Amino acid sequence: MFNDTIAAISTALNEGAISIVRMSGEDAILIAEKCCDIPLSKAKSHTIHYGNFIDPSTQESLDEVLISVFRAPKTYTREDLVEINCHGGIYVTRKILSILLGNGARLANPGEFTQRAFLNGRIDLTQAEAVNDMITAPSKTHMKLALSGIKGSVRKLLEPLIDDLLNIIATIEVNIDYPEYDDVEILTDEKVLPMAENWINKIDDILKRSESGQFMKAGIKTAIVGKPNVGKSSLLNALLEEEKAIVSNIAGTTRDLVEGHVQLGNIHLNLIDTAGIHETEDFVEKIGIDRSKKAIEEAQLVILVLDASEELDEMDEQLLELTKDKERIIVYNKADLVNRKGLSISAIHGDIDALTKEIEKRYQKDLLSLEEPILSNERQMGCLLQAKTHVRNAIQAMNNGMELDLVTIDLQAAYTSLKEILGEATREDLLDALFSNFCLGK
Repeated sequence: MFNDTIAAISTALNEGAISIVRMSGEDAILIAEKCCDIPLSKAKSHTIHYGNFIDPSTQESLDEVLISVFRAPKTYTREDLVEINCHGGIYVTRKILSILLGNGARLANPGEFTQRAFLNGRIDLTQAEAVNDMITAPSKTHMKLALSGIKGSVRKLLEPLIDDLLNIIATIEVNIDYPEYDDVEILTDEKVLPMAENWINKIDDILKRSESGQFMKAGIKTAIVGKPNVGKSSLLNALLEEEKAIVSNIAGTTRDLVEGHVQLGNIHLNLIDTAGIHETEDFVEKIGIDRSKKAIEEAQLVILVLDASEELDEMDEQLLELTKDKERIIVYNKADLVNRKGLSISAIHGDIDALTKEIEKRYQKDLLSLEEPILSNERQMGCLLQAKTHVRNAIQAMNNGMELDLVTIDLQAAYTSLKEILGEATREDLLDALFSNFCLGK
């Protein structure tokens, strides 16, 4: 499919023990052989060879290397592929790449190795996306999701839906060509409509699990709120295990939003420490308080911090009212001063186990959704929603008594949307945008 040979540095460009420069294409082995003292053209596939990397223009030996040879089609890209393992270092790695480029290779675009793997049929589009997810995975949860995608979990999830949809279309088209039912209305009511409605139910189940999975994957947007000097910043620091926010016994120390990220077991929190909400005439404080209220509106979880050493006052009551419709956890801070009934912590001393256990308990059900195959990103979910809309339109058309051969137009559009998730019916501009997010050399 491709006539040129691409090359790129596949490891981080930094000082280290080893760097890898990768080439893929029909001339990869010949170019590598030209630049070393190893007879690579005779090398068997999946073998490693020791030798010297040489600049053909000067015959100067540049580095001792190990060169791995992989012959098509059993390679990552299904093309001839060479990986040059050299000593790690910015200069030597770049020099090897530049020599390869000067002897017939082209610098690969971001993600082009994986793009070739997709276009050559080795992986589908969901597996290609999962490769990038694996590279960028910040936690064990993300890693497990990416690995599941690389193994083809999304395809396995979608194939029964595709088969069911084709079965619905076939039921209609076969009856048009070879009428089994004299009454089209009976065919619609007894066969096609139940099949279509059952298909919608399956889609809804997948979307629900996937939305929950995306929610956990992206991280829970969590706002820490409370009146001034209740210990919000101390709680943020305790969760992050670092001095992120300034802690002071002076009320109103935090005047703007302070953000951080923390992993509690398999739960990822995107934390926002808000300015203490109270009445004030200070112009700057008012801006901070307005931002705090907006953060509460946008938060997926609110941690409302109350002072265990004081009785609830009017401002506490206002905050309880302001957050009553949000997913929230009410926590009493300063438990080292007073033993208060309810979920209690001492943020200043890092004693927050009760809170972290409550968070893990609260989202245990959502974590279970990650154990089953789910769609891994917004593109995939968007295509599935399009498919659902098309089938909904088909059901409405059937209920309105529309001719069944016209109904299949919507059903076939749903089929195309499902195939687009796998990259088997997609646009070239979409592929270019998707793979441009990959790193060089992958």
